Amino acid sequence: MKNSFLVILTILGIQQINAQFTRRDSLQGGLRIERTSYDVKRYDLNITVNPEQKSIKGFNEITFEVLVPTQKIQLDLFDNMKVDSIVWNTKKLKYNRDNDAVFIDFPEKLASKSNHKLKFYYSGNPRIARNAPWDGGFVFSKDKVGKDFIAVAVQGTGASLWYPVKDSQTDEPDNGASIKVAVPNGLMNVSNGRFLGSQDLKNGYTRWDWEVKNPINNYTITVNIADYVHIQDKMPDLDLDYYILRENEAKAREHFMEVKPMMECFQSKFGRYPFWEDGYKLVETPYLGMEHQSAVAYGNKYKKGYMGFDLSGTGVGMFFDYITIHETGHEWFGNSITSMDIADMWIHEGFTTYSETVFIECIKGYDDAMKYINGQAKNVRNDRPIIGQYGVNNEGSGDMYYKGSLLLNTLRHVIADDEKWWKMLYNYSETFKKKIITSDTVIDYFNKASGTDLTPIFRQYLYTNQVPVFIYKIKGDYLYYSWDNVNEDFNMPIDIGFEGKKIRLFPTAKEQKIKLKKLSKKSFQIYDNQFYVKIKEDN
Repeated sequence: MKNSFLVILTILGIQQINAQFTRRDSLQGGLRIERTSYDVKRYDLNITVNPEQKSIKGFNEITFEVLVPTQKIQLDLFDNMKVDSIVWNTKKLKYNRDNDAVFIDFPEKLASKSNHKLKFYYSGNPRIARNAPWDGGFVFSKDKVGKDFIAVAVQGTGASLWYPVKDSQTDEPDNGASIKVAVPNGLMNVSNGRFLGSQDLKNGYTRWDWEVKNPINNYTITVNIADYVHIQDKMPDLDLDYYILRENEAKAREHFMEVKPMMECFQSKFGRYPFWEDGYKLVETPYLGMEHQSAVAYGNKYKKGYMGFDLSGTGVGMFFDYITIHETGHEWFGNSITSMDIADMWIHEGFTTYSETVFIECIKGYDDAMKYINGQAKNVRNDRPIIGQYGVNNEGSGDMYYKGSLLLNTLRHVIADDEKWWKMLYNYSETFKKKIITSDTVIDYFNKASGTDLTPIFRQYLYTNQVPVFIYKIKGDYLYYSWDNVNEDFNMPIDIGFEGKKIRLFPTAKEQKIKLKKLSKKSFQIYDNQFYVKIKEDN
């Protein structure tokens, strides 16, 4: 068998990239005036998907408010897709294409605080994913009886892969969206939000209409096309809907029984499900999974763990379906609380990976939770910082998942007051619900909520790839200790146990000592399962 570390990386689809940024990266990730001059209020998508031709044709009606007077705006659509026309006030607008950016010229300057609609008509064959969801695009496949089974995943790659949009996490449609998708008769399309109804178009196609009431990340707007069976369930304050391949109905009814305890746990720790107006759905897909808002993509084949594999290597990870739990955690962290730039994607992935541990603690208790999260530590590579480069559509290290989660576990034990910690986490989710934030926002919040300057700890784990090393040695009744491999201002405490008592130490880069009578290696322990550090005995 391959080295388990390499197996993990292969499964997760994570690769280290020595990025060379291009104009295309800047156009997609940057914030020039053609983007910041207006605010998107709503998207109304109306498209036809032709499975045989693997094509899309239709329009996106974009409602926006002008923030700064402008005569030109930027929208985005991958350059392999055709712009058919762009219409505003019955006038066809002129435009220029630059890579995947579409710069649209208006015949007059649009006034500040004015509201407008334009219809962006387009068509073409969207990019096909080679390895969704890690490689963005459409998946055109078949179910066991040969019916079309189609879905899309575009996080990181860009929503403009398949529809015209302001392709930036800085702007979500404040008034939601509608997604109307026509597919061949006998198939169903499932998208985000509530189902409004279907219409036979009398041309061999039926259009399925969905409505989202909440702001929504552009990359989580989705289509899922198949011969689905609809399973309905309900909690006192939330509708639960599952759209499953017909062949998997019985299996799904039993497997998704973990959804209710998951929701009860997450709502107790993170606050009410943020998109309750739009309901909660799990939708079966031909790829592994994705956090599509209110329509979570599910493709874990009704197995426990991650496709039957425990990413923690502890056995605890086989207690639950990784995709159900992880992707639903994103409804709070990523979909509700969104990073302004994907360089800060740890705000999505670190907190969501931590939600797995939270779920385990809800159901199985603290010890199993600590076992699980520390088992994940072996998957951390420390290849480069978690924070990526801003303005060029660049994610940081894949360590945003596990190291980000371990950072939160570390902060919990730095605070050393569980009642306070859970209140902080709950209030964090509520304070920034449906907001777009930065890493500095997160750091400022936890500093104020804890009453402690945690900035040096955040900076150490997010902006460097150096893991703090706790160095100690025993001489007689004295324990000598210090931090190594840390920034100069690193100020994190660490706990040790001695004769049944917990003692908090405050190491620095300069060696310190504490007297402990009858000290020996067997008489004390270091709580390294509560802090993401390395331990080194100095002889």
